[in-house]
Amino acid sequence: MRVPPALHGTDALWPLCLEIVRHRRGLGPQPAPDAKRPFAWDPSRGFALREDAWDAQAVELFALLKPVLDRPPESSAWVIGQLGQSLDGCIATRGGDSNFVNGPEVLVHLHRLRALCDAVIVGAGTAAIDDPQLTTRRVAGENPVRVLIDPSLQLPATLRVLSDRQAPTLLVCDATRADEAARHIGAEQVLGVPGLMKNAGGPPDLRVLLRALQQRGLRVLFVEGGGITVSRFIAQGCMDRLHLSIAPVLIGNGRPGLSLPGSTAMRDCPRPPSSVFRMGADVLWDLDLRAANSPS
Repeated sequence: MRVPPALHGTDALWPLCLEIVRHRRGLGPQPAPDAKRPFAWDPSRGFALREDAWDAQAVELFALLKPVLDRPPESSAWVIGQLGQSLDGCIATRGGDSNFVNGPEVLVHLHRLRALCDAVIVGAGTAAIDDPQLTTRRVAGENPVRVLIDPSLQLPATLRVLSDRQAPTLLVCDATRADEAARHIGAEQVLGVPGLMKNAGGPPDLRVLLRALQQRGLRVLFVEGGGITVSRFIAQGCMDRLHLSIAPVLIGNGRPGLSLPGSTAMRDCPRPPSSVFRMGADVLWDLDLRAANSPS
């Protein structure tokens, strides 16, 4: 009786994902199919696995990561965001404690997204409360450029992302305050964006930020939080995809996740095409915001 060949798993898939990213960044050749990790490349459909050669877990992981992996090397800026929240829509307690809303499987997923993207973006509030490292320490892969949106220059220079030198870091402010920021944290860590705060008293203009990052070769961008920053990217039409991870926990009167302009009629509410993935006890919704449509 002929024994079927062993199926490849996620341990074999992840190095292939990193090769694809290195090719996109101009650091290596396009990965070629071989007997150990069969896959295909189609210019119109991107990368695809031969599903009969991979186990179910690897196939599911590839489906989740494929939209990131398929970004062409010279594409315009493309943005994926994530939020981890409770069943009742909170990302943290009222006091700001968010460690940890989601389980370890979602944390590993976050580190994978960091490794696959050119830059990881957080708002000033998340940086101040969490003091995150924004590195890929849970998975193999290079650290992304770390981008902090801080127009009011409220963040202290003692934050880990501004002082640990583990990865390049850019503090984003309006160009009119770039010199002030440079005196505070060093010019090499400041990205002054002309027109970022052109609406006095309003939120940053994220479209001009995306153009500024693209000019630096940062095209595949990961908005990791927090709720206000992710909501602003969506509201300004600057986010292509959202990973919304829901944990089986009730926080109550906590800090809300998404906060978007509302619709008066249900028929006007966008319904993005979506897929659902189990991650331990959590459920991840993969939402295609660019293809969002309203119900008929």
